[in-house]
Amino acid sequence: MTMLKNPSAKYRPFPQIDLPDRQWPSRTITKAPRWLSTDMRDGNQSLIDPMDAEKKSRFFDLLLKVGIKEIEVGFPSAGATEYDFIRGLVDSGRIPDDVFVQVLTQSREDLIKTSFESLAGAKQAIVHVYNAVSPLWRQVVFGMEKSDVKDIAIAGAKHLRDQAARFPQTDWHFEYSPETFSTAELDFSIECCEAVMEILQPTVEKPIILNLPATVEAATANIYADQIEYFCRNLPGRDRAVISLHTHNDRGTGVAAAELGLMAGADRVEGCLFGNGERTGNCCLVTVGLNMYTQGVDPELDFSDIDEVIQTVEYCNQLPVHPRHPYGGELVFTAFSGSHQDAIKKGFAAQEKRNDELWSVPYLPIDPADLGRSYEAVIRVNSQSGKGGFAWVLEQDQGLKLPKKMQAHFSRHVQELADELGRELQAADIWGVFRKAYRLDAPQHLQLIDYEETRGADGTRIFAGKIEVDGKVQSVSGRGNGLISSVVATLRDGFGVEIDITDYSEHAMGAGSNARAAAYVECRTADGRTIWGVGIDEDVATASVRAVLSAANAVG
Repeated sequence: MTMLKNPSAKYRPFPQIDLPDRQWPSRTITKAPRWLSTDMRDGNQSLIDPMDAEKKSRFFDLLLKVGIKEIEVGFPSAGATEYDFIRGLVDSGRIPDDVFVQVLTQSREDLIKTSFESLAGAKQAIVHVYNAVSPLWRQVVFGMEKSDVKDIAIAGAKHLRDQAARFPQTDWHFEYSPETFSTAELDFSIECCEAVMEILQPTVEKPIILNLPATVEAATANIYADQIEYFCRNLPGRDRAVISLHTHNDRGTGVAAAELGLMAGADRVEGCLFGNGERTGNCCLVTVGLNMYTQGVDPELDFSDIDEVIQTVEYCNQLPVHPRHPYGGELVFTAFSGSHQDAIKKGFAAQEKRNDELWSVPYLPIDPADLGRSYEAVIRVNSQSGKGGFAWVLEQDQGLKLPKKMQAHFSRHVQELADELGRELQAADIWGVFRKAYRLDAPQHLQLIDYEETRGADGTRIFAGKIEVDGKVQSVSGRGNGLISSVVATLRDGFGVEIDITDYSEHAMGAGSNARAAAYVECRTADGRTIWGVGIDEDVATASVRAVLSAANAVG
């Protein structure tokens, strides 16, 4: 094949839908649709190594736990493994009374017969028949005319009707897909669906499911929405049909197409957890469901332990969930950028202060806790991070609330470590470099052993203590207007250390009788340098003494 200099010349834009008074753009999604998981069928057929019975059983249990009420459990005519698994579900009584299992079959008599036999004895079940209707499939794949394709649909409907009569103990429901709907003529798809409805005679109380698949996503999501609205408007007996969507992700907009399709009048969404499926995958049910959640709409699905869902899906599919996958990915609730970290940190603080039920935090459209994720994992630190990130980690991990100016001072230490290691920094890394930078570990040049504070006759404070200097304990004292100034005087008179305190802050670390205190001092040295000291102790006064000694040890 000769390559064109301009490959785009090989393609033609998808035609617009003649729907000048379209209504869907002004609508919103206000309730959950019916959900169908096709993980065990459409998803399973796209795996390098399809699930065995153990994995399918585990996946089935997960779908029940999540709250999926309609589950396409397989293609029973594909082989003994599929058939036996489906029969095992029925014979073991594992299907809850409020759950519909569904099987898929092409519109062929022998395959339809096998499909019904696989589910015989179930309380209720759905049999899903499909045949492709679009021009490309008619002309290239099958070499058929429209009438031939319509006859296949009609024959399939008759087989559904006749096979259901063989097993009256099961409450049978029917689904028909004009496969390749997204690239077919709309009026012909409606014609085929109408013909099927004439055979099966659905009612308002027991409607047929008409699935309108974007078998191959060939246009922007708004075109698919136009197709759905056109179909819903023009289908005779619309009130006797449940309109189902089965979008694929060839253009990367499978979720958007499903959402717009619901706005256009559809009732049901088919897809897979985390979007597994042929080529680029099916619509992701997790994303569509949690998108609703963030808009104040209950999706009626339970993803409160998203990590358990991910672990099961990854085990059964033997495919990883991408770290950036919406909502579920390992990194989606993580900020490395300094400006992002600062905004999130302030958002959490404002959320705590506001103390109401409304979620409003920058960069986080959903509360990680609602998915079983922890706040501590939200902000992580690497060489691209700013001071807000490590400050948040220190506060969450150690209870330290660094003054803003001190954050800037400490940031260079974090940056140096990140550059040296060339990887993401863990909480232990940050705590370790903090202890080193502010001299919290023994032994140090000047180390407090003991002290007492008294008040002089003139109202001044007197510091009298024992300080170990390079392993030798010395008794020293000093006088000042307060405890801190008396310690500064002691360092000046006893050890020749000249520092001036320019800022001081303290806070409790936790609450209750076991709470500790942290103190921070900003100092200026005789040669004009700015240094910081940190002290931590059960007693706030002792913490302040330790903070001054921490700074003095930096003078060197």
